[in-house]
Amino acid sequence: MPSPSDVADASSASASLRDRWLLWRDQTLASPVFQRWASGVPGLRWIARRRARAVFDLVAGFVYSQVLEACIRLRLFQLLADGPLSLTELAHRMSLAPPQTERLLLAAVSLRLVERRRCDRFGLGVLGAPLVGNAAVEAMVLHHGALYADLRDPVALLRGQSTQTALAAYWPYAGDLGPSDPSSAQTRQAAATYTSLMAASQPLVAHDVLDAYPMHQHRHLLDLGGGDGSFIALVAERHHHLNFTLLDLPDVAARARMNLAERGLQHRVQVVDGSFFTPPQLQGADLVTLVRVVHDHDDDAALAILRTARTALPVGGVLLLAEPMSETPGAEPMGDAYFGFYLLAMGQGRPRTVDTLKGMLCASGFAHVRLLPTRLRLQTQVLLATASPIPDSWE
Repeated sequence: MPSPSDVADASSASASLRDRWLLWRDQTLASPVFQRWASGVPGLRWIARRRARAVFDLVAGFVYSQVLEACIRLRLFQLLADGPLSLTELAHRMSLAPPQTERLLLAAVSLRLVERRRCDRFGLGVLGAPLVGNAAVEAMVLHHGALYADLRDPVALLRGQSTQTALAAYWPYAGDLGPSDPSSAQTRQAAATYTSLMAASQPLVAHDVLDAYPMHQHRHLLDLGGGDGSFIALVAERHHHLNFTLLDLPDVAARARMNLAERGLQHRVQVVDGSFFTPPQLQGADLVTLVRVVHDHDDDAALAILRTARTALPVGGVLLLAEPMSETPGAEPMGDAYFGFYLLAMGQGRPRTVDTLKGMLCASGFAHVRLLPTRLRLQTQVLLATASPIPDSWE
């Protein structure tokens, strides 16, 4: 049997060999001579072209996103929803000059948002059709103006030199105890704007959560940070036996009461004003949901939120934690690039891996944590955790 030192030496040799291979690969791919050679070899040409396209897409991604924003602001997808239209018809309906209409249409065709059709007409493309009436995507695209402004100097952002970001201003009511003047018009507007964005995008996440976990065995759901109640409203449509409690800050809770009353749910939902960090007494729930909440907070705050969820549950109660996660297979750029820099611009929070979140849940009084399968891991993953006995040290 090999000794531990033999195993360590073999592992070190393997790592060294891999490092040398990766260094050779990197230097080869960086060589202009190799690049020209590979682009001319029939067997390698398609790989070279595909990687060149991928690199260019990284460079041009901002322009692509602005083309998409122009299409949404000009309602191009809605105009084409009933069938193809000519350039002249589209120019008239979008109030653009024909040459600029053509420029937008050609850009949209290249991005597969629009397709050329017979008789010099244009119709929806395979990527444009799913955007017709998609309020969630529209809201996110229009919201990105603030994110792009914050990312105009990413190095300054990384060095902490961009102290006044647009996204941070989007969250003036989301501190520990709320703003100094919670009744101010600025605070109310910030709460309304952000809550509306979250509500518009809620169906994308809510249906995945509901498909991933059956709630028939539960009787009372507590939604922490429940926004305007859109998630609860979608749950209530499927599970008529459930009662609900929603906790959020006062300005947001006021919107929840109005929204839920308009849906006829005021008798099934108790809306509570409060903070994650100084919560009122919350009792009666056997299921707690945290939907796109934890990743918006730094580690200490996130642990406090998870502990609030635990104290609200009896032993054996269930927590569902749903949010985009770091290192999600097939969706790595969404978690690590998009949300990594979005939350950096926001000034708090970070995307976390499944294993990191499992560790935080176990440290917060939960056990038997497991990842549930979801249909679209790109937008959310769901962790299920069971409340274990609270340690004496918490008392």
